[in-house]
Amino acid sequence: MEEQIVTLLGQDREEGLHQLQAHYGNLVRYLVRGVLRSPEDVEECVSDVYLQVWAKFDQYDPAKGQLSTWLTAVARNTALNYRNRRGTETIPLEPNLADPAPTPEEALLRQERAQRLRDAVSTLDLKDRQLFYRKYYYLQPTAQIAAECGMSERAVEGRLYRLRQKLRRTLGGDAP
Repeated sequence: MEEQIVTLLGQDREEGLHQLQAHYGNLVRYLVRGVLRSPEDVEECVSDVYLQVWAKFDQYDPAKGQLSTWLTAVARNTALNYRNRRGTETIPLEPNLADPAPTPEEALLRQERAQRLRDAVSTLDLKDRQLFYRKYYYLQPTAQIAAECGMSERAVEGRLYRLRQKLRRTLGGDAP
């Protein structure tokens, strides 16, 4: 089904988008609801996700991953951007403030740290990896994770704590 949707998006973007919404609509809503709470904000953001897909589909590269993976990243990033826009006022910057953009060296260090973390997370078993992504990538509340995984909140918190300790040791941190 995914290949058909990709083909449709490339040929007839409107029909492809309808198929994408029919097939992945619940996933997109689920991800956006994990970041935004207001039903109105969720609906508006979901629409923004599909606008992003429409505008940026040319950037999707099947060689780098599945459509569903790309779509979840678009949904998550759109929801986070939406939350940040809605939650903060813009304050004019004074002209003598330093540029907040990272230097090339800082950007390279961030990329390297991110890759090391991705490598470390990929060594976790599937259940732990899913738990990690749900909490720290999709920003789902502990209560939601517990309810959907059939665990208590305390069990989820304990497992996440042990995961953080394991990752800290793997990455050369100071955990015992």
